Amino acid sequence: MTRPSIIVAGAGIIGASIAFNLAQKGYAVTLIDRTAPASGASFGNAGGIVNNSCVPTSTPGIVFDVAKMLTRPHSPFSLRPGYLLKALPWLIEFLNQSRQHRVDQNADQLHALTRHAADDWLKLVGETALTRYVQSVGWLKVYSSTSSFANTGFTRQLMDRLQVPFDVLGAADIRRLEPALSPDFTHGLFQSDALHITNPGAMVHEMTNLMLEYGGIYKKMCVEQISMSKNAVTVSNQSESLTADKLVIATGAYTQPLAEMVGDKVTLVAERGYHMMFPRTTASLLSRPVVNGDSSFVLSPMETGMRMTSQVEISGVDDPPDYQRIRHLTRLARSMLPDLDTQEESVWMGCRPSLPDSLPVISPSSVSNNIIYAFGHQHLGMTLGPVTAFLVEQMLAGEKTKTDLHPYRINRFKSALS
Repeated sequence: MTRPSIIVAGAGIIGASIAFNLAQKGYAVTLIDRTAPASGASFGNAGGIVNNSCVPTSTPGIVFDVAKMLTRPHSPFSLRPGYLLKALPWLIEFLNQSRQHRVDQNADQLHALTRHAADDWLKLVGETALTRYVQSVGWLKVYSSTSSFANTGFTRQLMDRLQVPFDVLGAADIRRLEPALSPDFTHGLFQSDALHITNPGAMVHEMTNLMLEYGGIYKKMCVEQISMSKNAVTVSNQSESLTADKLVIATGAYTQPLAEMVGDKVTLVAERGYHMMFPRTTASLLSRPVVNGDSSFVLSPMETGMRMTSQVEISGVDDPPDYQRIRHLTRLARSMLPDLDTQEESVWMGCRPSLPDSLPVISPSSVSNNIIYAFGHQHLGMTLGPVTAFLVEQMLAGEKTKTDLHPYRINRFKSALS
């Protein structure tokens, strides 16, 4: 059987995983991006591969939580006033998803994808040089009071229902795992089967380089037009064009204009996230990513230093960044990790692609089966890169997919958009 030629648009972790896997399997694959690989959200995340993630962002009571956060000057959530009207359809659907029956459905469908995450990562990297970035160290969340830990009750109920393995920790357990943390943390949740990527940007770059070694092609290209025939898809701009049998659109928060070129509509916003890097010497203070459950930020030890990640900012993808909120967290980071040198080495902002139900789109276009979408992974892009890659491979081969992909179809919000 002759394998189709493939263009993969988008060189973040989703697109790079897809292209790398297809190149290994002998497909003629061209990976394209308007900038360099890992130039978006895949560069700056906390590096967590959180196996069995199952808690959607929109849960019962979220409307009251959002209202409270919008009134706090340094809350982890913000919405730029000038973007409110554009984001309104997404916000309405987001609140609609907080109904209990929809939360349960979304949790089931998240878990259906993420339960394979760690195994699929290990399968994709195999025995390649990429293994140097993968650590099996778990995912830890810590809380400083009984009341703040009590707020995890709903999360723990969902995890219990779906038989997600986790441990509830006390102060002594936390200190055994992470001795450098402040003794103020008295409660914790630990998912021991989670992995950690110690340099997400380098992982994507090296994955792209390995794709080239398997015969794939990388090309810097901005897509301005997509045209379809019965058996081929062409992407083009004013100066060049590429044609292949199939096109995979994995362009994250920048997908909306491409979907409109094809003829699909999607309820997508950019959840902009921020990070700050502390000196390289600080990375040894922690053994794994640690979530501050009280203040909603993560300290994650990277090859390049300690990374602090935080914030959900609903805004346009091209709006200028506002680093004030991430810088405000420096004092809290020092309180959490008393020996932390909080000298700012760099700051960064990236756009997470977010749909109202916290689920990605992994499906053919509603217009053409020669176009496949793989975007909208929100906070789970690193977690779901290889999972998505293997599902896309199964779709291209005409095989039954390991996971039923109906819940992740492109047109699932059609009634909300009409």
